[in-house]
Order: sequence, then structure tokens, then C-alpha cells
Amino acid sequence: MEYIKLGNTGVDISRICLGCMTYGVPERGNHPWTLPEDASRELIRHALDAGINFFDTANSYSDGTSEEIVGRALREFAPRDQLVVATKVFFPTRKGPNGMGLSRKAIMQSIDASLTRLGMDYVDLYQIHRWDYRTPIEETLEALHDVVKAGKVRYIGASSMFAWQFAKALHTSEQHGWTRFATMQDHYNLLYREEEREMHPLCADQKIGVLPWSPLARGRLTRDWNESTERTKTDDYGASLYGSTADSDRAVIERVAQVAKSRGVPRAQVALAWMLSKSVISAPIVGASKASHIDDAVAALSLVLTDEEITQLEAPYVPHAVAGFK
Repeated sequence: MEYIKLGNTGVDISRICLGCMTYGVPERGNHPWTLPEDASRELIRHALDAGINFFDTANSYSDGTSEEIVGRALREFAPRDQLVVATKVFFPTRKGPNGMGLSRKAIMQSIDASLTRLGMDYVDLYQIHRWDYRTPIEETLEALHDVVKAGKVRYIGASSMFAWQFAKALHTSEQHGWTRFATMQDHYNLLYREEEREMHPLCADQKIGVLPWSPLARGRLTRDWNESTERTKTDDYGASLYGSTADSDRAVIERVAQVAKSRGVPRAQVALAWMLSKSVISAPIVGASKASHIDDAVAALSLVLTDEEITQLEAPYVPHAVAGFK
């Protein structure tokens, strides 16, 4: 395993982050393809054995059961000070007023609820899951600063938004002397590279750690175009992300297959090796429903693509409409 500093902080993270949306009670929430606790624990243990110390979940995943399952496993399998645990706030966790968003009230009650579900005294990285258009950014940032000063959170991060919004948040924090965002968790992969236009140059300039979600395009980069899984059959959100760019996406997927065949490795390794070649990337957030998914992610760290292979992979890409902000 390789380790890297998290953005401009002093904390060490594995270059692969285990995304824990896959782990949760299937009957709870909007993801019927999630794994129950016994299967989830095996994969979390496998990740730890592989040297992964960075785990990402969210308060809204599987109606909160992802945090519960991940928290129980990590508490049993590893000392807390060896782990970097991330969670998020924004999406609804219950019906009714104040059940979502980034108001001071929502943040204060959400961090306490997340810590209870995780069974932990603090989280290392607390991320806003999206931009809240109904709450002043000053209110959000001051509340996040206060949970850091209260010792409940070590660092704060953001997720998919426009670059101007992220720049505004960074500037506002500096104006007031509040805790600054250390990371950006954005939608980025070989099928969706719009973040290269504005967000990634901003993050490089501001020394922000980039933690891409869906680095394998919800599995599309790992298999033939017409092949489907149980997840893709019920993944409406995935269809909304990749449903309108079929021709160019198919061409990219074919290039991944060609490079993988020539190298004699699984396609996932090629797609992740491409991402890891980008200097702005700290750690892709990789979901895993099988032990082999974790093994491929770790193996990608050792796969160095040539300039010619990178050009081959990138050449078919065409501009995409912005996706992943909702």
C-alpha cells in the first residue's frame, strides 16, 4: 500500500479509499444492492489487511445502517488512531423539516447522530455531501468550524459542486478565520472528465486533496458495454449520470478493454491506474462488493501507464453535460 498526505494536512491516508455505500441493510434506504453486515465485515477486514486505512461513508447511506455496520467492524478490527474515517451530511435522513441540508441545526444534530451510529468520539473527515442552495454558506462554514473546535471532527471536506462555489467557500473561510475545506470529493472518471476544466486546477492551486467518487463509473469501465449487473438494473442514479453519452462512452470502454488485454490485467486496474496518474488525485473512493475489487484497486498502484496508453484511453472523450451535482 502507498500512503499520501490528505490535501494540505499532515494526516496520512492510503492511496485507495474504501467507499462504504456498498455496505448497509438492503431493505433500508434506496440501494437494494447493498451487502448485509456479515458480507460487509469480510470486505472491510480484507481492506484493512491490504493496508487501506481510509474509509468513506455517509449519514444517508442505507438509512444510516452503513455507518452502523462500518463503525462496528472498524471498532473490532483496528485501533481507532490507525484509521481515517470520513462521513457526510446533506441528504435526508428522515422526513419532515430540518431532516436534511447544511443549516447549523442540521449539521449539529447530524454529526452527533453519525458519531452515535459509528460508535466513535470523532470522525477524521466530515464532508458536505452537496451544496445547500437554501442555507447561507456563512452559516454552514461557521457550524463546521464549531464542530471541529468541539473535537468532533478533525478536518472538513466538500463534494460535487461548481468551482465558483468551492472558491467562494474557501474565500469565506479565510475571511472569517474558520476551518478551511481540506478535500473535494467529486465525480470523476474516464467517462466523465469535466472536473478537469475548473475544479481540478482550483484544487491544485489551493492544495486541496481530490477524492473522486465513482472512479469506475459505477462499474461501467470494468466490463463490456452490454453487460449488466444486479446493481445496474436498479441503479436509476447511475443511468442519469451516463445515459446520454452512449457513443463516446462505449468508445472509451473499448479503449480500456484494449489496454487491459495488452497488459494482461483486469480493466479496473487500467481505469484506476489512469486516475492515479493524475497528480491532483489523492485517493479514489473505490466501492467493493467482492474481495477481488479491493485486490484490483491495490494492484492499480503498481500499474504505470505509458504516455501512449494514456493518450489512447483519453482520445475518444467528448464534452459531457455537467452531472453528479444532485
